[in-house]
Amino acid sequence: MASNIEIKARVSHPGVLQQRAESLSDTPCEILSQEDIFFNTPQGRLKLRVLAPDRGELIYYTRENANGPKRSDYSIFRTSDPDTLKAVLAAAWGIRGVVKKVRRLYLAGQTRIHLDDVEGLGAFMELEVVMQPDQSDAEGHTIARVLKDKLGIADADLIDVAYIDLLNQPAV
Repeated sequence: MASNIEIKARVSHPGVLQQRAESLSDTPCEILSQEDIFFNTPQGRLKLRVLAPDRGELIYYTRENANGPKRSDYSIFRTSDPDTLKAVLAAAWGIRGVVKKVRRLYLAGQTRIHLDDVEGLGAFMELEVVMQPDQSDAEGHTIARVLKDKLGIADADLIDVAYIDLLNQPAV
């Protein structure tokens, strides 16, 4: 399985964060519309990310729910028929929920900086330090913390769960 070190946080000032991400990025921003369909699973998380009618990714991942940098182990299967795959998985496992978002993707070295506008939740930032085979988790944590600080993300804004978990929380 591939792995990355992740940080996720709420964003109060998306425009300011976007300027900071652009200044750190090695590439121009890529804007992606994504629909993530989560399926019921006995462990980990399984989602079908629909990118276009003829393009999707089935992603299985495990990750601890914790604030700050955390390891995520994942596998990705690409498909040209996400609708059929969704129907099969829904019949087998049932759909847990759907997350729709517009993602601004920036690349800074080996890190993917995501600025997400999540339907029903608002603005978020996610860092994914894509780990190389010879790197330790500690090195990934350091890279993530340095970028978090450069982006001006406060510890109080960190979240410890996935978007699907936030959407499925009972209203207060």
